[in-house]
Amino acid sequence: MPQFSNVSPDSVPVLGRGRHRTPKSGACFMEFASYLAGERWSDHPACTHPALAALARLVNDCTSDASRGHLVVLVPSVVGLLGDGRRTTVRLSVLALTAALPVASYARQRALAAGGLRLQTLLADDDALAIALDGAFADVPDAHEWAVRFTANLSALDDRVIDRMCDSILRTAVVGIAEACVPDADERMRALLEASIAEVTPAVVTVPARELHFAR
Repeated sequence: MPQFSNVSPDSVPVLGRGRHRTPKSGACFMEFASYLAGERWSDHPACTHPALAALARLVNDCTSDASRGHLVVLVPSVVGLLGDGRRTTVRLSVLALTAALPVASYARQRALAAGGLRLQTLLADDDALAIALDGAFADVPDAHEWAVRFTANLSALDDRVIDRMCDSILRTAVVGIAEACVPDADERMRALLEASIAEVTPAVVTVPARELHFAR
């Protein structure tokens, strides 16, 4: 994991929603990561697995303005997390829907439960994520029963379907947490991002440490 010893807490940018043309106008989570990695300024840098980057962008955009700044300390942690292709995408999607199922609206619970049933077939029975998913299903029995009926006659998964489904799950899960009737939505989204960072296998990469010259 790269170290960024010359990044000062007093010189980090203010994180904001959406894209920013230059560092002087602010940064979203992944734009800041692209800067630290020494890449071209982008919210889709090559230094992070696409699913983790997508999750980070969603959490960045859905977190309240008052709490978003607390995410900045996590930015260096995603640099170099390249993961294991589609396997990582599936696992992060399961993590996200498991976190969202207990608190999301019923409509989102049904969509997430259906996606979870489909992705569960890609996990080993003794996988910790599969066990956690079973526990999440137990918390939403009505949504789970609906999902069982809905998915009963669906065709087999292929790679394109998996990719589209995982993208939809990540978005539905994060928005579902953000809009849930709970007092700690920001903390839940941050916890999901932290758990996802821990889930992704780090790759050995060499990136330059960057000193930040733009002010808050």
